[in-house]
Amino acid sequence: MYYKGLYHLFYQYNPVGPLWGNGNLAWGHSVSTDLVHWEALDLALDRSDPFDINGCWSGSVTFVDGEPVILYTGIDDEHRNVQNIAFPSNGSDPLLREWTKPGCNPIMVPSGEIDPKNFRDPTTCWIGDDGYWRTAVGANLEGRAEVLLYKSKDFINWKRNESPLHKSHSSGMWECPDFFPVSLSSKEGLDLSVNTGNIKHVLKLSLMKTLQEYYVVGTYDELKDVFIPVEDYEDDYRTWPMMDYGHIYGSKSFFDDKKNRRVVWAWVNESDSESDDVLRGWSGIQTFPRALWLDNNGKQLLQWPIEEIESLRKQKIQLHDYELQSGTRYEFTGILGTQADVEIEFELPSLEGAESLDNSLLLDPSKICNEIGPFDKGGIGPFGLFVLTSDNDLEEYTAIYFKIYRSSENYMALMCSDLRSSSRREAVYKPAYGALVSVDISKDKKISLRTLIDHSVVESFAGSGRTCMTLRVYPKHVLTGQASGMYAFNHGSLDVKINELNAWEMANARVNVENDNFIT
Repeated sequence: MYYKGLYHLFYQYNPVGPLWGNGNLAWGHSVSTDLVHWEALDLALDRSDPFDINGCWSGSVTFVDGEPVILYTGIDDEHRNVQNIAFPSNGSDPLLREWTKPGCNPIMVPSGEIDPKNFRDPTTCWIGDDGYWRTAVGANLEGRAEVLLYKSKDFINWKRNESPLHKSHSSGMWECPDFFPVSLSSKEGLDLSVNTGNIKHVLKLSLMKTLQEYYVVGTYDELKDVFIPVEDYEDDYRTWPMMDYGHIYGSKSFFDDKKNRRVVWAWVNESDSESDDVLRGWSGIQTFPRALWLDNNGKQLLQWPIEEIESLRKQKIQLHDYELQSGTRYEFTGILGTQADVEIEFELPSLEGAESLDNSLLLDPSKICNEIGPFDKGGIGPFGLFVLTSDNDLEEYTAIYFKIYRSSENYMALMCSDLRSSSRREAVYKPAYGALVSVDISKDKKISLRTLIDHSVVESFAGSGRTCMTLRVYPKHVLTGQASGMYAFNHGSLDVKINELNAWEMANARVNVENDNFIT
């Protein structure tokens, strides 16, 4: 949130060790002036009472009469998920260093058919024309996933709505729901209470079943307090678009009224071993913050790193109108490969030669990416980037690439992020992720890719942010002090043109540096 000139980030934090959970979870708290450089403060919330004695879990902040109020899930002394409230002890303090939990907690408890161990993560609240506040909570009801809606006049006494905001019989428990309006005519963000004009609503869900993030676009009927998905909606999560087709979970957005935008963060957990976490002394990070808005088609979200990230750019290399011939690579020289920002636009001279694709595979693009590889010569593609590579031998590399296919109806661009050769280390998760990029490749014959590399994290945005993929990468050569390389490559049968390539080495951000004191 943005409050009194500062951005505040609250996050799940274990104050007694680097591993997740164990009933010790608290709310860490950091502040920033620009969403890039951060200073850590003391814990905002820690387990202290019967209603949260087994951890202060996920939740949200809402401005009530101009002052921030926290709703969060506590695991109580009966090991139930319950919803609690906390107020700033001193609202005039821009750092919000202390919070008070009133004696009315818990303010929502699992009742009836709600599974008491699967009832959590209240959203930021919004207020309706009737003057009632609303929040949504993820829940499991007799095996059915629901986003329950609660209403309150005074923000203390909450009553469950007769109907859920939304439900599904196919996807299992929904965690960390996020619900917000989006404009059909502008990239600007909207306050949660906006429900008139040229808008739609987005319901974002974290599926425990897949440990990935999905969303549905639709409309919000405030009279019935229900979410109505778009007309072609199916109760099958495999058909829903994803926030990110890679390695994120538990994303959360907020309305940044300083710059009139919606910004989303996501959690990226580790994918090496717990012993590695203990050795590091920490585990889990956040993605780069991303601006988020609705595409002109009214069905798809677009995401793009916030503009403030560009303040970290240093040395730059450029390339224009370069023919990337079949079977060749172009090496990036002059910038550090472990911290970089790369923007590249590929142009296809022709679509002739695109391989056919069985429509039955469209529900599982990752399966396609697992069956091919960046060195498998195709018709159009694979072409893309090698990042975090070891010298010239490519013994270790991470590939982000495209391949163009044709189906019975049209041409399509497949995006793959392949980690299978990313590290020679053992006990590291190294999958291949895949997604279809919703660009009109037959019309434009162009596709763009932006990739941010920050040591073990690689975030890619294809088609101007229509498809996002986040990776965790642990190359062994970096641990031995070797430099990492980057290449553009084309292993398809047809030449590909690089219209424009801009790449920057990136400076370090100050993140929770002890005794930094850049905030006074």
